[in-house]
Order: sequence, then structure tokens, then C-alpha cells
Amino acid sequence: MRLLLVEDDRLLADGLASQLEKAGFSVDITRSAKEAVILGDQEDYKACVLDLGLPDGNGLDVLRKWRANNLLFPVLILTARGDWQDKVNGLKAGADDYLAKPFQIEELIARLNAIMRRSEGRVQSSVTAGRFELDENRQCLKVADGTEHSLTGTEFRLLRCLMSRPGHIFSKEQLIEQLYNLNESPNENVIEAYIRRLRKLVGPETIVTRRGQGYLFNDVD
Repeated sequence: MRLLLVEDDRLLADGLASQLEKAGFSVDITRSAKEAVILGDQEDYKACVLDLGLPDGNGLDVLRKWRANNLLFPVLILTARGDWQDKVNGLKAGADDYLAKPFQIEELIARLNAIMRRSEGRVQSSVTAGRFELDENRQCLKVADGTEHSLTGTEFRLLRCLMSRPGHIFSKEQLIEQLYNLNESPNENVIEAYIRRLRKLVGPETIVTRRGQGYLFNDVD
């Protein structure tokens, strides 16, 4: 759920980041094309919201550089320009979707979730692993017996990461990268604390510890 927001309007960027974090994303903000190119190359983002009009360059050039470097995370272009040619150019450059300003934050979030589902080969707004289903819209966990558990934003992001690849071992470093943005500096003990909380919901045998390696989600019923 790590997301890069490239937007030079500080007020708009801060407002969007706040709403996106409530929707379950961990958001890094940059206001320059140069830094966007670097961050896209260095960090493990699941999606990006990219403004075309940047003070030091064009968002399309940023996108072209990412795609030329085989960086395939989904990108939603955000711009004040509503001309059809801008849409065509954006899609040709490798964008996955396009949204013109002004817009409703609910539409932005819905479009982001849609392009992320497509990138993961899903059509439903939920992640299922074994007898567990994670509802992305309501940020809650459903169990096969009908029980539902509400989740905090961090619990949701952590569980989504683990459930997205059952059986895959995630190191603490990888989990921290997905749960927190560049301005936050949590230590690895935070991950252990959240793992303990989630095990109370899914059971200790469902989230398995691999000593010296990390954690995996065991989706076997």
C-alpha cells in the first residue's frame, strides 16, 4: 500500500496525502520531477499519483523514464488539463488511468484501487487467503464463520501485505517499507507489536515467524 504522490501544489498534496492515508495507503510526497524519478527507482511503490505540471519538468517525461527503466507500478495521471490529447499522450507514455482536476477524492481513491487490482490480477475489492477475506473498502477482516474485525490503518496495511502473497516470507525491513513513509522512522519492534495484535484476530498459526527471515501468512485452513 506504499504510494508516491507527485504534486507541486503543497496544500493539495498535503490534503490528498491525509485522505489517502485514511484509505489505507502509506504516502510519500514529492514536488519535483527530478526527485520523483529517483524515488520511483529507489523505493518499492505499489502505485503513483502523478501531476503533469511540475516546476522542474513534465510529468510525462518522469513516466517515460520509469517505464524505460522497467518500473511497472501503476500510475494515475493527475492534471488540470482536460484536453483529450493530454489523455492520449499520458496513456501512450505508460499511464494506467487519468483524472483531471477538479475531482472528488472518492473517485481518485476508487480509481487507484482499481488500477492496483488490475496490476495484481484481481477484479474484486478484497484480498482472500484461505478462510480470511480482507475488505479494502471497509478496511475490515472477514472470517469464514461470518465474524468481522475492524482494523486500524496500520493493521490493515500490514495484513494486506501479508495476505497478498500467502506463503511468501516478508522481512521486517520489507514490511516497514510498505507500512510507513519516508518521514517516519519506526523500529523493528513496532512490527512485532502489530504482528502480536493481528495474531489475536487470525490465530498464532496463521502468521508464521521464520527466525532470522521474517513473517509469512499461512492460508491453509
